[in-house]
Amino acid sequence: MASKNKTEYVCSECGYTSSSWYGKCPSCKQFNTMQEFKVAPLKRGESKVVSTQTTAVPLSSITFDEDDRIKCGISELDRVLGGGFVKGSLVLVAGEPGIGKSTLLLQACRELCRDGVVLYVSGEESRSQLKLRATRLGIDSASLYILCENNVDAVLKAAEEIAPSLIIVDSIQTAYINELPSGAGSISQVKESTLAYMHFAKNTATTIVIVSHVNKDGNVAGPKTMEHMVDAVLNFEGDRHIAYRVLRAAKNRFGSTNEIGMFEMTGEGLCEVINPSAALLAGRPKDSSGSCVAASLEGTRPILAEVQGLVSKSVYGSPRRTASGIDYSRAALILAILEKRVGFKLGVYDAYINVVGGMYIDEPAVDLPVALAVASSYLEKAIPQSLAAFGELGLSGEVRSVNGAVHRISELKRLGFSKCIVPKTCMKDLKNCTDIELIPVSSLREAIKASFGDE
Repeated sequence: MASKNKTEYVCSECGYTSSSWYGKCPSCKQFNTMQEFKVAPLKRGESKVVSTQTTAVPLSSITFDEDDRIKCGISELDRVLGGGFVKGSLVLVAGEPGIGKSTLLLQACRELCRDGVVLYVSGEESRSQLKLRATRLGIDSASLYILCENNVDAVLKAAEEIAPSLIIVDSIQTAYINELPSGAGSISQVKESTLAYMHFAKNTATTIVIVSHVNKDGNVAGPKTMEHMVDAVLNFEGDRHIAYRVLRAAKNRFGSTNEIGMFEMTGEGLCEVINPSAALLAGRPKDSSGSCVAASLEGTRPILAEVQGLVSKSVYGSPRRTASGIDYSRAALILAILEKRVGFKLGVYDAYINVVGGMYIDEPAVDLPVALAVASSYLEKAIPQSLAAFGELGLSGEVRSVNGAVHRISELKRLGFSKCIVPKTCMKDLKNCTDIELIPVSSLREAIKASFGDE
């Protein structure tokens, strides 16, 4: 006798599964997120992919070639992946609608098709639409196979026949498994579809890249368990109204999660930005107050970005605070340090902070440049064009050391900067940097004095 469908309640935010309903999810503590699903039990032997790695072996007997990676021909993407796609890995690429996820992956097929077969599975576009986009990008290869299908079993069957080296699934929210009664995009469908692709990738050594939508908060849509199952999570960030795009690794089992790749959206597709610092500093105003260059570090890549600050008399009773490109709480903390430790009367001023170029910098080394940019606007004095800064601020107004000081100074020298305000505790690492004038400071007051004189 066949088993009856089982009722499960799944949290739409974190994927927590329970046999009973909760008004508040026990895992993520969100209210009214438990959704009811009827789950049909899978019969034994129904899976088309059977694991062959069921025997325990000693770790010493397992071999892995470090050079056994698939280069995609896009150096910025290879950098974020840690050197290319690892065979048998499952990679998740997420981003806002229209940000360029499909364009980036389709461009990667140009180089990938030279050394192997690529299967592009689309659940959102027709063959003619994909052909039109591929023609615009200059891609026309006999090794690139297009499959417009949402059924996971049909996709895996086609993959067994073609035997591609890489599969691109666009997107996982349109995939479904027949045995599940819920519709495509539901928590259970996304979870089980990802699990099926993961088993296929591991058992056949086929690299699979799945594209995922994001919700209104910018997080990956679907259960949190999906991010745990995959080997790498890449976030494609940027504003659709700004040409620059940033690719970040939120998770990477085979490389660093600190690396970023930068692209520019053009009429011919996505172009790599080999020199992000020069691109972000282009058009910087001269002799204008409220601007400071920050020497940030993304993984092993130093990036110079222009930080702008603007303070103006508040019209209303409570001053307004706006931050774009840095964490809002961090911006409020810096403003509080300027008022308490330096004596700036910012309580009656509106304050606006912005990182030019659509970049988002989340490292503490940007604290000092932000404070100097706000101070520049408050004092109505411009920071010299040849001066940059980096350093973390403490609540006592002290300037603390940051990592990678040598790499930051090297990037500043390469772009022609002659002075840099640095934490005094970093000087022991910079004793050999003599091509640029270093101004060591131990407090925010000293940094402001070095930038504008005795104020």
